[in-house]
Amino acid sequence: MKKMPKNQSVRISPALRSLIKKTIAKSDWLHHPPHGRVNVGWPVFDEKEVLQALDSLLNVRISQGPKVKRFEEDAARYVGTRYAVACNSGSSANLLALNALVASGKVPRGSEVILPATTFPTVASPILQVGLVPVYVDVDEHSWNIDPKEVEKAIGRNTRVIMPVHTFGNPADMPAIMKIARKHKLIVLEDCCEAHGAAIEKRKVGSFGDLATLSFFVAHNITTGEGGMIFSNDRALVDILRSLREFGRVSDDVLKDRRFSFPDKVMRGFDARYIFTRLGYNLRMTDIAASLGIEQLKKLDAFNKKRLAVVRTYLKALASYEKYLALPAVVRGHFHSFYGFPFVVRENAPFSRMELVRFLEERGIETRPFFGGCLPDQPGFRNEAKRVVGKLPVARWIRDYSIFIGCHPALTPNHILHVTSTFKDFLSKY
Repeated sequence: MKKMPKNQSVRISPALRSLIKKTIAKSDWLHHPPHGRVNVGWPVFDEKEVLQALDSLLNVRISQGPKVKRFEEDAARYVGTRYAVACNSGSSANLLALNALVASGKVPRGSEVILPATTFPTVASPILQVGLVPVYVDVDEHSWNIDPKEVEKAIGRNTRVIMPVHTFGNPADMPAIMKIARKHKLIVLEDCCEAHGAAIEKRKVGSFGDLATLSFFVAHNITTGEGGMIFSNDRALVDILRSLREFGRVSDDVLKDRRFSFPDKVMRGFDARYIFTRLGYNLRMTDIAASLGIEQLKKLDAFNKKRLAVVRTYLKALASYEKYLALPAVVRGHFHSFYGFPFVVRENAPFSRMELVRFLEERGIETRPFFGGCLPDQPGFRNEAKRVVGKLPVARWIRDYSIFIGCHPALTPNHILHVTSTFKDFLSKY
């Protein structure tokens, strides 16, 4: 009888490695936006990501597999948690995290989740999608993060979760938030989706709360194209997350050595790989995406260093115009990873936000508003279940006057000079 062949792996030849490296090195488009164009975000990668992804393709590892596991382990180690669970987007990460809290019994349906009014829609929408109620509170006028004083005011008898967002990579006041959470016995879910590498006194955001989420969208500090991650030290929650991520299947630990002996009276003897213990999703990350993430994570600190250098140049160029522009501020001891460069046109400025936006856009500098502005004012959220605490003056100020532009490491000195010169051309008239 013929022996079954051992699993073999395809190795990429040195010649092919060299060809890919040379091709990428010569392709300027892969490294920088076009001349005169300053995009809000731009993926930065080289032959290492391409070779990792090619390795997965050549070895027919195109769904979730060993590279996803490796990426999870690397990311957990970087953030400082015991576990990480990869998925297909940061939005899915929030959906899974909130679902796991409900499935675990820690958070009953109908409970309230406190979040900043100024944030991205998929912070709030998963709250509603899993049968919870968002409680919108105002943000701090300097950090533009959730205001701990407003969090304290918002706590009611149905409150179960605080969901701070580290906006643009600026760490929220986690010591204050954790103190409030401990006092009221609340769960903390950190949304770090745009805060790769951000830290407070060298402790990474994502390691403070009970759960945390991260996004690897193409415009973020590091990218897998699309992708997300959930972090936790709670093994029971992690088992639920892994099950929810993959159809509601039995977790791998239960499957181990028990494939045909799952302890269920009705499904006795059934293949445990097809036992589904809860309503789940298919939100898996692929090994191809994880291949990019493995290499991107190694570069994150260097990328953030470049972002910070760009931001410092912007701040220096705009410092003399602070009477017109509210510029980003960083608390001492906090590391702000600057997903973008946000600022607010002051109400007393002799020009409108739209006038500045049009001037920048006409000169090839992409702009964006401050995500959803004030979320409860958005058409899709107005008529949904919610509680709004106070009049949200800062959130609505940000809604009406904010802008952000790119500060990513793909920007060349010429791009940066173009940005600062364009601002000076516009502002010098005033």
